Amino acid sequence: MSFLQLSKEGAVAVITINRPPANAMSYALIVELDGLFDKIAADSETRVVVIHGEGRFFSAGADIKEFTQVETEKQMHDQTMTVHEIFRKIETFEKPVIAAIHGAALGGGLELAMSCHIRYVASNAKLGLPELNLGLIPGYGGTQRLPSHVGLAKAAEMMFTAEPLTGEEAVQWGLANAHFPEEELKVSVLQKAHNIAEKSPLALKSAIDLLRLGDAPNLKETLEAEAQHFAACFKTQDAKEGITAFVEKRKPVFEGK
Repeated sequence: MSFLQLSKEGAVAVITINRPPANAMSYALIVELDGLFDKIAADSETRVVVIHGEGRFFSAGADIKEFTQVETEKQMHDQTMTVHEIFRKIETFEKPVIAAIHGAALGGGLELAMSCHIRYVASNAKLGLPELNLGLIPGYGGTQRLPSHVGLAKAAEMMFTAEPLTGEEAVQWGLANAHFPEEELKVSVLQKAHNIAEKSPLALKSAIDLLRLGDAPNLKETLEAEAQHFAACFKTQDAKEGITAFVEKRKPVFEGK
């Protein structure tokens, strides 16, 4: 089953996340995203990529119910590392990638958005990493990418409290580039994308390569460390309680086990 739609508006490829009701980041959706980027890479006519969500949200987070089907710590680690590779492909993609965020980009949804080169948001959007509510940590690059945007202290606050930023606040803190009224978001983002698409694709690729050059030596190692910690948290009693509580729609009781 396809959770993504790919369309073209001139030199701009538009990827639409369409997995009602909340566009949750399932593993299958992320693997499908990987295939779409391979297809876009081979399309010489495409100069810029825009990712947005159908319906009420960009993406409200990872598919938590799917976590209940993961049986071992190794399975979670290996699956997480695959997600890291896909998001890193987006982060280093030779064509500019823009996230157009409305509604909510939470957890894995925000981690996908942070892998994009540029983020434009609706003024009333919500952006956050609520994983600690589940007895987990952000596992798809959030612990490594968020501090580079908002600073260490704000990243710690966002993760520890699980409180999201509004779209306006995300711009103030450097997590997003600009905010627009929700009804104007997609049109405004496409205008930006078409402006970028007029630039030389060779110069754009060089700019992307150089922008990422500073993190290339160590990000692979730090993402591996994040995956190890994420998988270790996943096997705790607290994580089982948090995931169960989420599914049962109740408040979890954590015991530090």
